[in-house]
Amino acid sequence: MNWDDIRIFLAVARSGQILGAAKRLGLNHTTVARRLSALEAALSTTLLTRRTSGTTLTQAGEEFLLAAERMETEMLAARAQIGNADIAISGTVRIGTPDGFGVNFLAPRLARLTQQYPDLIIQLVPVPRSFSLSRREADIAITVERPEQGRLIARKLVDYTLALFAHRSYLEANGTPQSVEELGNHRLIGYVEDLVVTPSLAYASEISRDWKPDFEISSTLGQMEAVRAGGGIGILHSFIARADPDLIPVLPDRVIRRSYWLTYHESARTLRRVTAISALISELVENEKSLFA
Repeated sequence: MNWDDIRIFLAVARSGQILGAAKRLGLNHTTVARRLSALEAALSTTLLTRRTSGTTLTQAGEEFLLAAERMETEMLAARAQIGNADIAISGTVRIGTPDGFGVNFLAPRLARLTQQYPDLIIQLVPVPRSFSLSRREADIAITVERPEQGRLIARKLVDYTLALFAHRSYLEANGTPQSVEELGNHRLIGYVEDLVVTPSLAYASEISRDWKPDFEISSTLGQMEAVRAGGGIGILHSFIARADPDLIPVLPDRVIRRSYWLTYHESARTLRRVTAISALISELVENEKSLFA
């Protein structure tokens, strides 16, 4: 059995597409399909059902995926420990993060690292979704709650707050609510509830049980821009909203508290590029902790 074939299988299983996996691996999609067939022939079973819309794992494929991930974990550790393959800070590190923290805080700060480490490629994926570290969807994940399952290394980065804000022009035109009950007389901007990826992000009820937004946006930064345009009152990340003097706190005693956590898979503890970037992110946050206070 060829390890390269297993590596290709992992990429296809994780992307759900032969073409998508081929692009990520830098291979021709015909080569990827041929290597998958060779692996299936070696195992005398079908691992993937191939359709024009993508691929799905068969039962045998689901079982082999678990074994392949264990092999991958051991291979990564062996490369780092025996061959010193990861001594330099080089290669690719993918960071999955909520969009507010990723775009507003991390993006401008991590950009400098590409100058410091020319052989390092940083992939920042700031989208409102969860990432599977065991499936290598990301090397490092920033989350709003500590993961409870899996062989993961996690540490808290910082506490942060969310609060009600509105643009100065909106309040001048519509007045400033003086109580939670008065929020019902205003246009509210919120999130799309059935797209919330974790219960920790369903926080509107901590402001009001009757929170009923008129405009729902699945992105944190989208909500920010709608409020900034004078569209209504929204629950925004305080560390982002405070940077705009035209965004005015509303009912400032109503505050939601959350935390950011940094997590990576236990198998990556020997990969210097992952541990180094994790440490750098922690250092960046620590140096500007007052921003989140």
